Amino acid sequence: MSDPAPAVVVVPSGWAQAAAGELCEKIQDGTHFSPKVQLSEGAYPYVTAKNVRPRGLDLSDVSYLREEDHKEIYRRCDARHGDVLLVKDGVNTGDAAINTIRGEISLLSSVCMLRPDKDLVIPEFLRYYLQSPQGSGWLTGRMTGTAIRRIVLRRIKETPVVFPHPQEQRRLVAELEAHLSRLDEAVADLGRVNRNLARYRASVLQAACEGRLVPTEVELARAEGRSFEPASEMLERTEGERPAEGNARRSGDDPGASGPVGSDRELPEGWAWATLNAIAKLKGGLTKGQKRRPGERTRPVPYLRVANVQRGFLDLRELKTIEATNAEIEELQLRPGDVLFNEGGDRDKLGRGWVWEGQIAECIHQNHVFRARIIDGAIKPKLLSWYGNSIGQQYFVTEGKQTTNLASINLTKLGSLPVPIPPTAEQVRIVAEVERRLSLADQVAATVDAALSHAERLRQSILKRAFEGKLVPQDPNDEPASVLLERIRKEREVAAQAQSGSGSASVRPAKRRGKRATPGKSR
Repeated sequence: MSDPAPAVVVVPSGWAQAAAGELCEKIQDGTHFSPKVQLSEGAYPYVTAKNVRPRGLDLSDVSYLREEDHKEIYRRCDARHGDVLLVKDGVNTGDAAINTIRGEISLLSSVCMLRPDKDLVIPEFLRYYLQSPQGSGWLTGRMTGTAIRRIVLRRIKETPVVFPHPQEQRRLVAELEAHLSRLDEAVADLGRVNRNLARYRASVLQAACEGRLVPTEVELARAEGRSFEPASEMLERTEGERPAEGNARRSGDDPGASGPVGSDRELPEGWAWATLNAIAKLKGGLTKGQKRRPGERTRPVPYLRVANVQRGFLDLRELKTIEATNAEIEELQLRPGDVLFNEGGDRDKLGRGWVWEGQIAECIHQNHVFRARIIDGAIKPKLLSWYGNSIGQQYFVTEGKQTTNLASINLTKLGSLPVPIPPTAEQVRIVAEVERRLSLADQVAATVDAALSHAERLRQSILKRAFEGKLVPQDPNDEPASVLLERIRKEREVAAQAQSGSGSASVRPAKRRGKRATPGKSR
């Protein structure tokens, strides 16, 4: 494949352009090392892509290496205080930050270190340039790979950088940080709103499942002087509809009534405890890649995976198909109102799920997704799923089986999930109120997301103007960057010739003191 066409980089008046490799004393990849050598604390931190954020180096979650492992890695990539760290691959490819750690650190291979020649480019200027539309646009347009996109070291060294004299760079960086700090404060406020929304949603679901969100059926019936059907009577009336293993339950319509194993909370009057087996028919899904009998006829059908079944919603953007027989499709086909529970994966995925609402005419589920088909309207599907995603999570965490890397819950344990059942009329009011409140929260969240998107566009606009030379006025006393660059190139040539003549190994020229143009010098 041929290289992309050269990027058109506009060089403002008085600025110069050079490749990043010429502007840096050193550009070096991080390196690979085994997770087995990681420590929770120590003297030698190592930085990965997750630590390099657009607003700076995030050390809230950092690990450490043993001294002997760190020394070997540091010998290959001696990242120092003040170096620019650039993410080469991962979800945050292109993020850049200044290394604020004063001691020795190690870098994972997903992070690249750039050490600017400060007589040409100061670190803060280079960092912001790499994040700007000019710098990041050039790099991301030259990424390689398919499943994992990455920026290779050669491309980083080739990155065209436009720059003014270091004195103007310092003025530009100061102005940038004044603008971006105010923007970052606004983004932080929006982040707090999102966190408060998450807590609000959780509190709404908890109140709904504890009978505190709407007036209970008992309270309304007494106020209106009428009778009502407690959940215990409803469950007894429909008991013949449920499987035999689900009938062995304990329920009550008085506060503090005992219930199935794991139900240690008091219920409002009129509510009852029941196991999930008692109110729903449970079914595991189809195993992927299972062996077939010779001549067995199958056909492709869409199916739900763990990735499709999220907490409180279904993600159907990528729906895959699986080969299944007509009998399997008929047995496993989802119906509107089926409640889905994930078998596991990471521990936070245990029991995660939502309600199938018939989005696709014919769809089944794989064996890592369980289906609960509620019997005779014992509980509203959304109410059951909200319970499983909130208070019921503690049951899944307690009863789930933990292996080295995965957690899981089997169909038997799922069937024993204790579920609080309100009277039917109360369930209707609870669902309506939860949907109303969550809808309002979703509207606020959409507004926050729009504001965050606008903030990111504004950030990019500010960076773009900065590197077009439009953010700060130029000082006519500053030496043109092109003159500075040419002088340093000549100094390097002279130093290289002197080193070559002496027969010494090639090294970088000695550090220069910055030179300032004579006041009033013609540009």
